Amino acid sequence: MKLNRRQLVAMVGMIVSFSLAIALHKTLVTAKDTSSSTQQILGKAPAPKGLFAPPKGDLRMVVISDLNSAYGSTDYEPEVTRAIALIPGWQPDLVLGGGDMIAGQKASLTQAQIQAMWAAFDTYVGAPLRQNKLPFGFTIGNHDGSAALGANGKLTFAQERQLAAAYWNNPQHDPGLQFVDRAKFPFSYTFEKQGIFYLVWDASTAKISPDQLAWVKQSLASPKAQQAKLRIVIGHLPLYAVAVGRDKAGEILENPEQLRSLLERYRVHTYISGHHHAYFPGHRGDLELLHAGALGGGPRPLLNSQLPPQKTLTVVDVNLGSATTTYTTYEMKTLQVIDQQTLPRLIAGPTGTVLRRDLKWQNLTPADQSLSSQPHP
Repeated sequence: MKLNRRQLVAMVGMIVSFSLAIALHKTLVTAKDTSSSTQQILGKAPAPKGLFAPPKGDLRMVVISDLNSAYGSTDYEPEVTRAIALIPGWQPDLVLGGGDMIAGQKASLTQAQIQAMWAAFDTYVGAPLRQNKLPFGFTIGNHDGSAALGANGKLTFAQERQLAAAYWNNPQHDPGLQFVDRAKFPFSYTFEKQGIFYLVWDASTAKISPDQLAWVKQSLASPKAQQAKLRIVIGHLPLYAVAVGRDKAGEILENPEQLRSLLERYRVHTYISGHHHAYFPGHRGDLELLHAGALGGGPRPLLNSQLPPQKTLTVVDVNLGSATTTYTTYEMKTLQVIDQQTLPRLIAGPTGTVLRRDLKWQNLTPADQSLSSQPHP
């Protein structure tokens, strides 16, 4: 069939239009598929907008610690308020606190001043976590309610402990935990979350009392604890020193090797602590040691390191099948992820050496090993 000029132009137009329609349809389908794929990836690796998004494990915890400022302060530093605002973006199942939520431990503080500090904590930290339905497991720090004893054998900071207990036992301040044992809450207690058993002991001083140790053994030996997929212990003072100025008696737990042996006996995976105001992901023997950095005042440099002090927050993702954890730690001034390889390979303190969690003793050089003041198990 012979086509005139007008018919030919019309036919070419129809072909072009049809081709464009097919191309547009493919583009839309591709865009839809890409968007769907991106949403799936983001769903598995949630993070606040613009920040590195680590893959989410079977359970995700955000670890914060040492939030306080100067004695008696009812204000919090910008990194604290920034962290609390960002935490929901990581979609954690649980938030853990390494202690020192307020700025007590001073005999001259009045009841009104201590209550004002807890009210400020609630405004800046407690209430936002509750409003976002984020359970908060925490340990009492020396500035929250120290268990220090005076020469008379009585609690030096009895009022601070009473007011800490009053705040936390107020139903309005429910931390949203699934308690196993809360008889001595908030100082020592246990709870569980998605197959993980958590024990919080009172490490607000350097001594874990014999009574408390008996409770620790009983709790960790219980069927609930031993049948859990993972066991985690939380306390304010660490077992070993990692920070400049904190490598002395009173700043680390007494009898660390005995305590570590106890935790290893009951297959505790990780001990999480604060107090040293310096982030170090370590291990000694079979026990993982997460030294949480400070968000509040006074970050400290690490021992054996030239790194400047840093304020940090750590996202911990747990793989229950392999019983392993992955840390993603953010420097809270820059919001950049800290490269573990930039941290010291080991930290040698007066009571024991802590290795970075990715290393074993045989991975260390002779020079590294010579730093150790104690033989490594």
